Amino acid sequence: MALNRRKASSSKAMADAASWFCACLLVTLILLCLFSDSSALREDDEGKLRGKQVLSKPCDEIYVVGEGETLHTISDKCGDPFIVEKNPHIHDPDDVFPGLVIKITPSHNN
Repeated sequence: MALNRRKASSSKAMADAASWFCACLLVTLILLCLFSDSSALREDDEGKLRGKQVLSKPCDEIYVVGEGETLHTISDKCGDPFIVEKNPHIHDPDDVFPGLVIKITPSHNN
């Protein structure tokens, strides 16, 4: 009888330890995923992620401005330093908003 109690107590202790281990492992994995995602989005080298867009992706001739983009970032991304000159509907280069459609003519030096 005492042997059965010891086995039951030992099994319960092992189950409790395994449960704590799994809970700690799960929390660690969640935190690791959160921190690794945010650090990957900060990389700024060409061909790596910046936000959710790939910088080395070629731009189409018709470009729709996305959230947080400026004419400067679009110019760098697409290789077109003359966006304002080719888009007469842009009266103020600082007044660029998501959804604005612009014409892109990338230079062939890139």
